[in-house]
Amino acid sequence: MVPGFKKFLQHESASGIILLVTSVCAFLAANSPVAEHYYGFLHTKIGRLGKHEWDIHFLINDLLMVVFFFLVGLEIKREFLVGELSTRKQALLPVIAAAGGMILPALIYLAISSDPLATRGWGVAVATDIAFSLGIYSLLGNRVPATLKIFLAAFAIADDLGAVIVIALFYTTSLDFNAGVTALLGLVILFGCNRVGLKSWAIYLLMSVVVWWFTLQSGVHATVAGVLCAAMIPLADIHKYEHALSKLVSFWIMPVFAFANAGVTLGSGISVIPPAETSLAVLLGLFFGKQIGIFSAVLGALKLGLVELPRGANKIHIYGVACLGGVGFTMSLFVASLAFNDQLHMDQAKLGILLGSFLSGIWGYLVLRFFSNK
Repeated sequence: MVPGFKKFLQHESASGIILLVTSVCAFLAANSPVAEHYYGFLHTKIGRLGKHEWDIHFLINDLLMVVFFFLVGLEIKREFLVGELSTRKQALLPVIAAAGGMILPALIYLAISSDPLATRGWGVAVATDIAFSLGIYSLLGNRVPATLKIFLAAFAIADDLGAVIVIALFYTTSLDFNAGVTALLGLVILFGCNRVGLKSWAIYLLMSVVVWWFTLQSGVHATVAGVLCAAMIPLADIHKYEHALSKLVSFWIMPVFAFANAGVTLGSGISVIPPAETSLAVLLGLFFGKQIGIFSAVLGALKLGLVELPRGANKIHIYGVACLGGVGFTMSLFVASLAFNDQLHMDQAKLGILLGSFLSGIWGYLVLRFFSNK
């Protein structure tokens, strides 16, 4: 391998740079003469398994990204048990942040939306895209405390779990109860394996596949299975799994995910500039609602003595991470696809998501890069 390239791959920000480059390539492809080939490749049919018609895009989002969530879940479990989230005050911090980051954006969206069809999309503004927010964060390298990454990942996961609950309660027409129970049974078996000290990686892999499969069939987003299965891995083995998966996730799975999901075609969305009601509601919900909701919730909890800041972090660090929480992107697009049946509202939501996520990512990066150490 070329020495310069090898050094680049070892750099902390390398995965973030690759993620952003693949995102830009996907966006350009989707809005260029090759768009038909780009979408044609992503929607290449693989076959039908269970309730789903599988294509390449589905494979990436509902299988490969489970591995990403599994790795993040391992990191969170380690931090909850022996790391930066191991005390009650530290553990409560991301939960409170996630709650604030969901409630205020929803209220802002509903306050702006008057159209009954548009109000269905309030869930679009509450989501945080953990992959892209962590990708932007990784561009900062060692300029910010490593403990902030744990805080960002933890509240983004709590936010994603909250978004899944929102989807299940408000945007899912049918849930398969039997499949859900079977997935829970698989988790119970994994927990039992942990408790008896079983070390066989093959058993954990097999049961994790079972949990993933039945979670997928239940109607709940399959990436939840990744986090739940990670919680069942013995603490002593977590480092081994992290070491095996970290480069695969950083340099392959996340860039592939970015290429498959950042290719958003603006289409008729351009025609709604200046933004219509739905675009404005999503934009303000993501950009202002997220950062104000997260930051205010943390400040309030600090004042009440309920939480404490991550080691080495200050309030500006928290504000910068709160801004990154407004990167809704793929999770917001997913909720929008469930909330809106008509193309007009979908295009308007798409425009709001792109603008809100872009502004949140840029502003969050600038705050953390230039102002957090003042």
